[in-house]
Amino acid sequence: MMTTNAFLLNQIRRGGHGRVLHLLSLLLLALLTACNSTGGATEGVDNSDGETITLILGAYTTPREAYAEIIPLFQEYWKKQTGQDVIFEESYLGSGAQSRAVVEGFETDVIALSLEADVNRIVDAGLITHDWKSVGDSGMVSDSVVVFGVRPGNPLGIEDWADLAQPGIEVLTPNPKTSGGAMWNILALYGAAKRGFIEGVPADDDEAATAFMRSVLNNVTVMDKGARESITNYEQGVGGVIITYENEMLVGQKAGQDYEMVIPRSSILIENPVAVVDTYVDKHGTREVAEAFVNFLFTKEAQEIFAEYGLRSVDEEVAAATAVQYPPLEDVFTIDYFGGWAKATPTFFGDDGIFTNVFATLNVPSTE
Repeated sequence: MMTTNAFLLNQIRRGGHGRVLHLLSLLLLALLTACNSTGGATEGVDNSDGETITLILGAYTTPREAYAEIIPLFQEYWKKQTGQDVIFEESYLGSGAQSRAVVEGFETDVIALSLEADVNRIVDAGLITHDWKSVGDSGMVSDSVVVFGVRPGNPLGIEDWADLAQPGIEVLTPNPKTSGGAMWNILALYGAAKRGFIEGVPADDDEAATAFMRSVLNNVTVMDKGARESITNYEQGVGGVIITYENEMLVGQKAGQDYEMVIPRSSILIENPVAVVDTYVDKHGTREVAEAFVNFLFTKEAQEIFAEYGLRSVDEEVAAATAVQYPPLEDVFTIDYFGGWAKATPTFFGDDGIFTNVFATLNVPSTE
């Protein structure tokens, strides 16, 4: 079960629409935290008896199914190691929304997000003070790539990025203001164009890449809050093609969805970070179990589950064993192509960013 604070924040945001409800949810969270925190612990998080301990996980939406299998394994592991039962309270939001919630008062012990920039926001707020990249694969617990989802039989003939700019194509992608997945999508689109993998778009031409991005975004019918909301919308029949995580497609197909996945020639490597939130684990007395949980996510057992649910493993042996499940792309680039998140975020998503300026010229409905 979730704490009152975490539950209300998650439910209000999942059920609400618009900036007003977003602000109301944060106000309610702040009031509850102020009124209910005693002895340095959030209401509902009582870690004083030693027999049980509560750990709060704040994550982005797409790996929910993987965590549903990993968490019971960790609970069993921790019980054998310490004799202590771990109660997990879980919150799933778009990565950007989750990151901002933590900065604004959501007291999660462990954060599992879509991209490094969202962890950096928490670092900049002074809530993460240790070297979170010292764990596992530089703090990145899983990988993926940006792909397309199409209707059965691919009736629109979608084969690569250029096809998304065709007149009349209805495209779905989430909102970069709230979704880390959306930021990956935009960078994948722009990067493929600038690297010369879009027919008719010259390589290393920023203006041409921007124009191509505009032509694709002009076909976007709605921008949902997160990658999971976007894929759910697509499953309900909205749109002809969706830009999304590879793992979202694989998880959906595993669950019986009949859409098909198209992998473009060029795409960005999505790297998903995980970190302990120092301020809150110290407040809740959960540092030891939180660090153990993060370390557990890098074990082969956990990595195999991530791979089962469509995420490319950062463990070399698991990656090799599951390689047949994840076909190679002709061109894969990383965030370093854009100078890292510290440069890419303002360049594309800042007040005068490339995406921000393009988006301002369009009329795309958003569920922010």
